[in-house]
Amino acid sequence: MKIVRASISGRVQGVWYRAWTAERAQGLNLSGWVRNRADGTVEAVFAGEAAAVDEMLAACRRGPPLAKVTGIEISEFEEPVPSGFGTLPTL
Repeated sequence: MKIVRASISGRVQGVWYRAWTAERAQGLNLSGWVRNRADGTVEAVFAGEAAAVDEMLAACRRGPPLAKVTGIEISEFEEPVPSGFGTLPTL
């Protein structure tokens, strides 16, 4: 089991990034969540098999077609993560 927090920057709000992330994470059987942040970034937590988490992070570096990802910061996440993947309100 691997759990990480990702902060994605660039043109990632208003381009369906959250919905794309949730759909992709669900397809990889990951748990966690995604949300927009007031600073213009997207924050996500991914939990699951290491290979699936790594695949998700690689996908996040590209993003959906209208996004332009300029950076991604990844850190360990040690809080409990409920099963399933969801979208949280903007913080």
